[in-house]
Amino acid sequence: MAAPGRHVAASGRVTVDELTVHAFQVPTDGPDGAEEDGTLRWEATTAVVVEAHAGPFTGTGYTYGDESLAGFIASKLAPVVRGGDVFAPAALWHRMFAAIRNAGRPGPGAMAVSAVDIALWDLKARLLGLPLYQLLPALHDEVPVYGSGGFTNYPVGRLTEQLSGWVGEGIPRVKLKISRHPDQDPARLAAVREAIGPGTELYTDANGALNRKEALYWARRLAEEWDVRWLEEPVSSDDTPGLRLLRDQGPGRLEIAAGEYGFVLGDFTALLEAGAVDCLQADVTRCGGITGLLQVAGLTAAHRVDLSAHCAPAVSAHAFCAVERLRHLEYFHDHVRVEELLFDGVQRPVDGVLRPARDRPGLGLEVRWTDAEPYRVHGHRPG
Repeated sequence: MAAPGRHVAASGRVTVDELTVHAFQVPTDGPDGAEEDGTLRWEATTAVVVEAHAGPFTGTGYTYGDESLAGFIASKLAPVVRGGDVFAPAALWHRMFAAIRNAGRPGPGAMAVSAVDIALWDLKARLLGLPLYQLLPALHDEVPVYGSGGFTNYPVGRLTEQLSGWVGEGIPRVKLKISRHPDQDPARLAAVREAIGPGTELYTDANGALNRKEALYWARRLAEEWDVRWLEEPVSSDDTPGLRLLRDQGPGRLEIAAGEYGFVLGDFTALLEAGAVDCLQADVTRCGGITGLLQVAGLTAAHRVDLSAHCAPAVSAHAFCAVERLRHLEYFHDHVRVEELLFDGVQRPVDGVLRPARDRPGLGLEVRWTDAEPYRVHGHRPG
């Protein structure tokens, strides 16, 4: 690999030569090959990986979504980024969003931009020979995590083993999925609370499965019976008034959270201006990448609301060091599996925090092509 900075000094202005796009579909390890939450069942997780090339340097970014995102990136975004200034990821971000106006900015459009934006920031950091978090306006050098999984189709034994396992590794807060079969939740919650002990923070995620009355009923039970401190998406994240109702009328120690499905800045503005959440969430692989996340971070600082990282720990550990109102990062079972399969350089939590690598440029990741190849659904292995 070329020495950091050498390509910059030799060529002056550095431009993006090309984007290459890959997609890998990794089956879940859940019962009968599936996992479930309150509203969805899935059998695989697909990572769309983008490489941004400039001379001998390559930056890597990714998002989690349908493999069709790979084609979208190749057709709509690669031509826009090609020839752009490597040292101006934010300028290229604006150029990309302008180019997809008629194709659709929220949803898949924002996810596609996110993957490319992350790759561009990684490329810039590699050219400068810096860990990515040190290139950003970092306020932190570590990110607290919470263990997340606890799918609704897990047998109770696997559920308690997973969550108590995280506690045993020094993670002081854990989350399980609820509300797919509400009649089963009391036994699941009781077993989890017994397994993790009274000193561990217990979080829950309904994934929008409840209506407002049901959610208020469960909010009270969760707090009173199992000392649950976090209720994520008790109602649909589109139901801003419902989230506000839960926040106003629910137990004082139970925080209402949402935001993982925010794609553009207006999505987060709406939740904050409505006073709908105690803690906002954002997913760097959905909200416009690192450039988009920095905008969301400014919003939360202005509204004095904390921001929690949704999943994608390998990139979130860097990106959220630049969030002033940082709360924590969701250390999600599926994404941990996929990232450890696809990349060398993935960090693991120590004492409940994830620390980005200081001795590797950019995100510190290298694609494990041999291990990834059996899961490929788009693109071709380099070379």
